Amino acid sequence: MSAQKPSIPRGTRDFGPAVVARRNYIFGIIRRTFEKFGYAPLETPTLENLSVLTGKYGEEGDQLLFKVLNSGDFAKDVTPEDLAADNRSKCLLPKVAEKGLRYDLTVPFARYVVMNRNTLVFPFKRYQIQPVWRADRPQRGRYREFYQCDADVVGTDSLLCEAEIVLMMSEVLTGLGLTEHTIKINHRRVLGAFYQALGGEGTETDLFTAIDKLDKIGREGVEKELASRGFSPEATERLFDLLGVGGDFAEKLERLLAAFVTAGVEPDNADGYKGLQDLKRVYDYLVSFGFDKFENLEFDVTLARGLSYYTGCIFEIKINNVNMGSVSGGGRYDNLTGAFGLPGVSGVGFSFGVDRLYDCLEELNLFPADAATTTRCLVANFDAESEAAVLPVLRRLREAGIPSELFPESGKLKKQFQYADQKGIPYVLLQGSEERAAGQFKLKNLGTGLESTVSLDEVLAELTK
Repeated sequence: MSAQKPSIPRGTRDFGPAVVARRNYIFGIIRRTFEKFGYAPLETPTLENLSVLTGKYGEEGDQLLFKVLNSGDFAKDVTPEDLAADNRSKCLLPKVAEKGLRYDLTVPFARYVVMNRNTLVFPFKRYQIQPVWRADRPQRGRYREFYQCDADVVGTDSLLCEAEIVLMMSEVLTGLGLTEHTIKINHRRVLGAFYQALGGEGTETDLFTAIDKLDKIGREGVEKELASRGFSPEATERLFDLLGVGGDFAEKLERLLAAFVTAGVEPDNADGYKGLQDLKRVYDYLVSFGFDKFENLEFDVTLARGLSYYTGCIFEIKINNVNMGSVSGGGRYDNLTGAFGLPGVSGVGFSFGVDRLYDCLEELNLFPADAATTTRCLVANFDAESEAAVLPVLRRLREAGIPSELFPESGKLKKQFQYADQKGIPYVLLQGSEERAAGQFKLKNLGTGLESTVSLDEVLAELTK
């Protein structure tokens, strides 16, 4: 029988050592930022009950859930005689889907909060770095299995949390070298005021879904979609008048307030005007923090975010010098825990898509030269006598926190140097018989080509710089 050609499912990928090391570089910057702002780590299972997942992401989101068929689950009323007779049709549950793979990390987080409400300290701040799965059409920057890095806080309505989300977003992007970015912010209640200004045609969900596609299908595409969902040409024209309000963050707040009045939004529409007040409060917090990157922060009235559980401020990040979709998104949800029996607990959070961040850094050549390097020093292996002599040296290197390895076979140095070069190991440490007799080493920097004769203490000093 011929050997089967191996493959992996579409939309999934293998990650070799160099890629994993670069991904860990991204994870490290995100993790350190989250912890700096007081967020604690959390993990939840890969599988969730479908009752937890369905109905939380809107109609389109539900269609992208990976459902898992029951397999090997025994019926509750199975008898020992059934098992002995291997009566599988009676013993096993029918092939139905009762579980699904995580679609995101926010809904499982809400489920966790409800299940552990009596042991958590509120406000509860957590971050989570785990893979999620979506049955989407695979393409560049969009995969069926990918990692998200979430940070959420529940149990407080304070808009200080929204301001700190902007600060965390900015710090991570700056730390990664992605300075050409735009952090977009809007408010679902502002969009609700848009809906009122259109005279109540169609539904809010239809309006939000269409606006969310504006950057993908353009104005003409949005007009066609709104028309197909019952919005008149006059209403659509009023919508684009509101979407066209310009200026910086503060100017846009003032102009939109005036535009609401012109468009006929009732002064007592608490939702619409509260949305603007919330955004102003976030802006004021950032000013008080000394935030100095307002050129990277945009109040984008076209930002809608497709997920149905958002109720307040919403966020999205675009890397401007890469042809890529958003690399981060999030927002406030006032009642996500209510779906699991704990109403009235407000939360807000956001998520980085690590796979898209990776693609951006790779395209822009922003990974540090040593980001993919796991071993910092290769100890050369001349012969059996040399091998025995350098084992204590290898131990000293590792005790000093220097990732090091001994070439496992004695032989030609050319082969060992080639190994170091191909793995990106920056230093090779050599101790032949002459150096050993003198208690010295030769340390070669493969990046510069410089070689020096040094003591072990000098080796440790150099490699721990």
